[in-house]
Amino acid sequence: MSFGDPNNPYGQPPQQQPAPGYGYPQQTPPQQGHGYPAAPPVQQSYGDYPGGYPGGAPAEMPGITRAARIMLAVLAVVHVILAGFYGYALSQWDQTMADAGISNDSETQQFADLGKGVIVFMLGLAAVFAVLGLVLLLQYAKGGNGIRVCSIVYGSFAIVTGIFTIAAYGLGLVVLAVAILLIVFAAKRPTAEWFRRPRY
Repeated sequence: MSFGDPNNPYGQPPQQQPAPGYGYPQQTPPQQGHGYPAAPPVQQSYGDYPGGYPGGAPAEMPGITRAARIMLAVLAVVHVILAGFYGYALSQWDQTMADAGISNDSETQQFADLGKGVIVFMLGLAAVFAVLGLVLLLQYAKGGNGIRVCSIVYGSFAIVTGIFTIAAYGLGLVVLAVAILLIVFAAKRPTAEWFRRPRY
């Protein structure tokens, strides 16, 4: 008998396909060339940064993120200047009221005290925003996505500061422009990727 003789009782049994419907479900191999063409391969997450982390995160701070950091520093310095201005106004308040002759009348004294309270409130608010801006600024290199979100919120509040200080020698217009740039730069995709990068 020959090697491939199917009637040989001592040869290898012929390979048979199992009957459909028994055992595990049958899987047919996918047929190429039928129907629609195959989809292109899926790219990595957001971008390819040479020398970056897996998943497309940058290894160095992107330029737009550095620009957002600079805008944040400018806003923090402006708040420090505003706090100094309000502190100076508060230190001169009593002398200014005495020169205006307001210190004797009780009704006008109440209005003067109300004005002094507004100055104290604005001083405290400017000091808090200056400290918050400096803390955010120092966290840009190692902080997470919350720092980016806080920067956007900080820029939104800085817009309000710009509106209130618009009469102060054009300082408000500068604050408005810088705050809008901070919001735009912090909301960009490279900045988001920087703050979502893995930290080993």
